[in-house]
Amino acid sequence: MSRRPAVAALGGGHGLFASLQALQYVTDQITAIVTVADDGGSSGRLREEFDILPPGDLRMALAALCDPSEWGLQWRDALQHRFAGDGPLGGHPLGNLMIASLWDLLGDPVAGLDLVGRLVEARGRVLPMAIEPVRIEAQVRGADPDQPEQISTVTGQVKVATTTGDVLSVGLHPDPPRPCTEALDAVGDADWIVLGPGSWFTSVIPHLLVPDLRDALVHTKARRLLTLNVTMHTGETAGYTAADHLEVLAAHAPELHLDVVLADPSVVTDSGDQLRDAAQSLGATVVFTQVADSDAPGTHDPLRLAAAYRDIFEL
Repeated sequence: MSRRPAVAALGGGHGLFASLQALQYVTDQITAIVTVADDGGSSGRLREEFDILPPGDLRMALAALCDPSEWGLQWRDALQHRFAGDGPLGGHPLGNLMIASLWDLLGDPVAGLDLVGRLVEARGRVLPMAIEPVRIEAQVRGADPDQPEQISTVTGQVKVATTTGDVLSVGLHPDPPRPCTEALDAVGDADWIVLGPGSWFTSVIPHLLVPDLRDALVHTKARRLLTLNVTMHTGETAGYTAADHLEVLAAHAPELHLDVVLADPSVVTDSGDQLRDAAQSLGATVVFTQVADSDAPGTHDPLRLAAAYRDIFEL
C-alpha cells in the first residue's frame, strides 16, 4: 500500500482487544470505538455510583494500544492491575479508577480518554460509541426454562450475555443514545471499518443501535470488514452458525453494506456455502484463513489476525 490505512475498529471487551493488538502491526492510524453498555463488575459499580460511562472496555482498548516500549508496557500493566480483597477498592482495576477520576476533573469523557492515551503513549485513539451509558434490552425466548416458548425482556449486558434463552433481538435504552461526535468523524474519515470480533449481541450489534453511528457506517466511503469470532456457540449465541451471525447483523441494520467477512475455517460447520450466501446478501465476499490461536482455544492469534488484516487491506 502507498500509505497505511486509517482504520476505525468497533467492538468491546476481549474481542476488540485482540483486534487492536493485531491492527498495530498493520497501521499507525487506529481509532477504537467502544461499546458503553457494560453493567457488571467494576464498570457496573462505577457507573451506578457516579452515573458515568462504564470504563472497563475503554480501559482495555487503551491497554491494547499502549506503546510496546518499557514505559508503555509498564503502564499497560498498571491500567490492568486489579485491586484484591473485599474492601471498597476490591475488584477495581487501576485504569477504571484513573479514567473515572479524569472524567470527574475534566467533565469530558473524550478529553479524559485522550489524556490517558497520552500518558500511556497509545498507538491510536479510544472513543466511546455514545457519550452516555446505555443499557441493553433483549427480547429472549425461553429465558424462563419452565416456559420455553415465552418471549420476555431481559435487561442489562451481563444478563443478556449469560441468558439460557434464545436472544431474538436487542435494543438500547435510552433510545436513541447521544452519539460521540468524534467517533462519527472517525468513521467518516476511515479507509477501513473493522467490526468485531466480540460477543455478538453485547459488543458488536450495539454499535448499530446508535442511529447516528449506524448512518455513519452506512454512508462512509470506507470499506467494511466484519471479523467473525473463533467460537460460535457462546452463551448469548448458543446454537448459532456463522451464517446466523450475519443474518442477525442484517436484521438489526438491513441497510448496512459489507465488503469482506473474515472467518477462521474452524467456525464453518458445513461446506461454507451458507456463510458465503449470507455474506453475499450483504455485498461481501468471505475470506477464510486461520486466525485462531492454537495454544489458546477460542481466542485470536494477534500475528495471524494481523496478517489477515494486512492481506485484506491490500485487496
